[in-house]
Amino acid sequence: MTMGEHAILITATEQPGMLSRLTKVLADHDVNITHVDIHIGAPSSVIYFEVTVTAGRLAAVLAGLERIQGVEAVQETPSARRIYGKRVIVMGGGAQVGQVAIGAIAEADRHNIRGERISVDTIPLVGEQELATAVRAVVRLPRVKILVLAGALMGGGIAAAVTEVRALGLRVISLNMAGSVPDAADLVVSDPVQAGVMAVMAVADTAQFDLLRQGKKRY
Repeated sequence: MTMGEHAILITATEQPGMLSRLTKVLADHDVNITHVDIHIGAPSSVIYFEVTVTAGRLAAVLAGLERIQGVEAVQETPSARRIYGKRVIVMGGGAQVGQVAIGAIAEADRHNIRGERISVDTIPLVGEQELATAVRAVVRLPRVKILVLAGALMGGGIAAAVTEVRALGLRVISLNMAGSVPDAADLVVSDPVQAGVMAVMAVADTAQFDLLRQGKKRY
């Protein structure tokens, strides 16, 4: 049977067992949950689900959720993927991160006006442990397609973290910097603005750029 992708936004009173009751209704209708976010509030919280539902059954799912005691509102909503799309993450030294962002945002705008949805997230960080932890955490974020590491010196634990996330399928671009991170990345780019442009091109469906075909080149 045909499955459709949907997003559901629920406002419910904050109380023990609420998430269990919500997911039971979804399970009873053979709904597959692909993503969930919970925003705790008092007295009410907002729960956001991305789901796949058998065609024609969404109305029954929404009605079932509305009948749960403590649920205040249920509505279908555009998904975060439809609104924000693929994510490019840039982390490292503030000056270099800012320059990468200039290229990435300008290039994302070029593709987004043609129907793409690509967003750019940045976080300036210093310290080997802090950066290594952040790199490993990227794969737990939704919709992230590529990571750009921007700095003057990165190696050691950061390079090990890059190797780990690449093994999980995340693509990594590094600026040409001192340390072992450039050797661990998929691609090394000297100019930070160009690195941002190439990161977006690598994930855009409307671009002709295959990062994997670059074979760990340096530009």
